[in-house]
Amino acid sequence: MLKKIAYISVMSFLIFSCKNSADEKSAFAKAETKSLTPFNHATEEKAVIYEANIRQYSPEGTFDAFTKDIPVLKELGVKIIWVMPIFPISETKRKGSLGSYYAVSDFREVNPEFGTLEDVDEMIAEAHKNDIAIILDWVPNHTGWDHTWITQHPEWYTTNDKGEIVDPINTDTGESFGWTDVADLNYNNKDMQAQMIADLKYWVTQHDLDGFRMDVAHKVPVEFFAEAVDTLKTVKPIFMLAEAEQPDLMANGFDMHYAWEMHHLLNAMAKEERSTVDFWTLLAKYDQTLGGDDINMYFVTNHDENSWAGTLGERMPENKEIFTTLTYMLPGMPLIYSGQEYDLDHRLAFFEKDSIPKNRGTYFELLKKLGQLKNTNPALHGGKNNAGLIKIDQKDGSILSFARDKDDEQLVFVGNFSGKNATAYFDFKGDFVNALTGNELKMEGFTQVTLAPWKFNIYKPKSKIEFELPVVPSTDNE
Repeated sequence: MLKKIAYISVMSFLIFSCKNSADEKSAFAKAETKSLTPFNHATEEKAVIYEANIRQYSPEGTFDAFTKDIPVLKELGVKIIWVMPIFPISETKRKGSLGSYYAVSDFREVNPEFGTLEDVDEMIAEAHKNDIAIILDWVPNHTGWDHTWITQHPEWYTTNDKGEIVDPINTDTGESFGWTDVADLNYNNKDMQAQMIADLKYWVTQHDLDGFRMDVAHKVPVEFFAEAVDTLKTVKPIFMLAEAEQPDLMANGFDMHYAWEMHHLLNAMAKEERSTVDFWTLLAKYDQTLGGDDINMYFVTNHDENSWAGTLGERMPENKEIFTTLTYMLPGMPLIYSGQEYDLDHRLAFFEKDSIPKNRGTYFELLKKLGQLKNTNPALHGGKNNAGLIKIDQKDGSILSFARDKDDEQLVFVGNFSGKNATAYFDFKGDFVNALTGNELKMEGFTQVTLAPWKFNIYKPKSKIEFELPVVPSTDNE
């Protein structure tokens, strides 16, 4: 994932100024947006991924209402839309009045609450028209209790000592996860695996789907995924996301997985319970454990976090902007969850109808600018041929600073990850443009920059900086 990490001391590198520098003056020009064709590895490099919660995205809660807003997502730099499960929801043992998307009763039909199969096709076509790929949230570990497999193929399910079909069990504790609305599938049954692959293939062949997000991927044998992905790739190139942080999945068909450890670290840093030292330790771990073509998905929220762990307002009340920006600056792919772009500040109901207030604010504009940078600047490439990352050491542990570098393009990030003023030190001469404001900055040599709590900058040098640095290469493919 990190092809190389380079390290440089504070006195031997570059950069910036805080936002109110007297040397800054307006000089901003928008980068031209380039067209992409779903789906290819070039898309992965520059992609922002969006998690679409169809039920809650609009008052109507339909495919049609969501499809109308796909051009808005393009404004945010979205290149992949992950659609939460769209299948009919089991009524048996249903939670709440509408139930969980993940209690599937039929893998080849759609929830009439959302619309029709024709509406799905129109959604996919509109996404492709806007150079956006669509991946579908798939539930391979379990089904709802009124899926036809329950009665037609009970041997396809896990049973207890009494021969009763059971809900998923936590193998670490031997106790139920509490997912009582679903029945656990038995992956020792090859016929079940074959049918699951056939159902996956149906969506790719019949509906031109571009890939899948696999729910609780860590509970399903990696061998199944390897076979499934090989089969699907005979039809067309696809993109695979694992809901797991498990390197062996990346070696068995998946392109990207969740950076859960980084997510939890960012939550702790937001409360000043962890530090930038922990951040660099984790990046070094990723450098050693992930392959050079593995992709981390970075996020500050998603459907689980919003509904169960808390909103951004609860977890990052004063600093969501700096942590969101960090997810764009790292080698990997940033996620936007439905409503995040509109400053959603309530926990969306999971088993009932809810809705997202769509009021564009400064956070929407930040995501828009970050998405534009991600789409157009090779220094932020985060796919299978990602841009390098260069650490810039700082005296103050509250300051996090690094550069990204690829194809003669460079960007430098500096941020204050604390609730008090902090000073960054740089020793460099050159001209820079603030990538978010367009303001110019001229550096004349040794500079100290005081940043207010949780403030940050991204700078682009006008002339390429030559890094003559000791480089720590990855042990994986370059």
